[in-house]
Amino acid sequence: MDFLFTDEQLELRATVRDFLAGKSAEETVRRLMATEAGYDPRVWRQMSDQLGLTGLAVPEEYGGAGFGYVELGIVFEEMGRALLCAPYLSTVALATEALLRCADEAARRDLLPGLAAGRTIGTLALLEKPGRWDEAGVQTRASRTAAGWVLDGAKRHVQDGHIADLIMVGARTPAGVGLFAVDGAAPGLTRTSVPTLDQTRKQANLEFAGTPARLIGDDADGWRVLRRVLDTAAVLLAAEQVGGAFRAVEMAAGYARVRVQFGRPIGSFQAIKHLCADMLTEAEAARSAAYYGLWELAADSDDVPLAASLAKACCSQAYSRIAGDAIQVHGGIGFTWEHPAHLYFKRAKACEAMLGTPGYHRDLLAARLGLRSARGMEA
Repeated sequence: MDFLFTDEQLELRATVRDFLAGKSAEETVRRLMATEAGYDPRVWRQMSDQLGLTGLAVPEEYGGAGFGYVELGIVFEEMGRALLCAPYLSTVALATEALLRCADEAARRDLLPGLAAGRTIGTLALLEKPGRWDEAGVQTRASRTAAGWVLDGAKRHVQDGHIADLIMVGARTPAGVGLFAVDGAAPGLTRTSVPTLDQTRKQANLEFAGTPARLIGDDADGWRVLRRVLDTAAVLLAAEQVGGAFRAVEMAAGYARVRVQFGRPIGSFQAIKHLCADMLTEAEAARSAAYYGLWELAADSDDVPLAASLAKACCSQAYSRIAGDAIQVHGGIGFTWEHPAHLYFKRAKACEAMLGTPGYHRDLLAARLGLRSARGMEA
């Protein structure tokens, strides 16, 4: 295993970091998180048209750039560092990945070019009221009619569900769980934005009432696709968490160097030294776990499920602890609305629950290792 990046990958990181420095500064993040849409369409077009980020890991035959998961992980890491407000996770890690993993070539040719070009904002609707990320949690019903398939049910906490043009939906068919594509303007679809702890990332609850849907692949093959999508998204989210964690470490260490108490920088006190050292150590461990997951994805290894649960559990716990410790290092100012520390803490806590909590993934990891039977866990 080689965690060294190529010159091309390092250039990609530098380009994305420079772009986000101008497009996702703190004042921009605060402005966008207060809007209903939650992102800037002009920046989204620049990300897709100028940098090609929306189609970075999409094969060239579908309009993408044909890069791999390591490059995609670099982008997610930089976006986590900058707290980017954009439907990138939902479009790239969820909707696009679902189409790439399906066995429906016609659907890929019809839908992937729009996602790769950034013309289509996509998402995945899976979580329901029981709050389970496993197959048993899929209760939305898909029925075949003379005119085609229709969906009935509800999905909760759908990332960017209020603005998505294309919604990939897991629904139960008579044969099992199927994967369906729903147009964002389809009749019978009701979208309701919901308040979120992390205001930099919007969510919505979706209601389906006889909503027309397109079956993607086989009507019993959906869970195979969705399970791989969740694993891939967990690794990419872990990379994003690593970016945020290291930024929190940087903020804490920088403040400790300049904040003076009793005539000396607080970073010279042993308690602060040890706290910052522990934060850095945990961030480095989290990065190793995330990079391992990216390497397994790039190699299309059989160990992807293990690496995904390991990365998500490790990085979720690390990011939350580091973001909380960063507030402690900052003292009173770290608790104020004006300081950005709370934005990272809220992103960390929201990411911790997204796609399954650390506890869920530890149980899932144990089940995948054959140490215990799998069981459903709440989100």
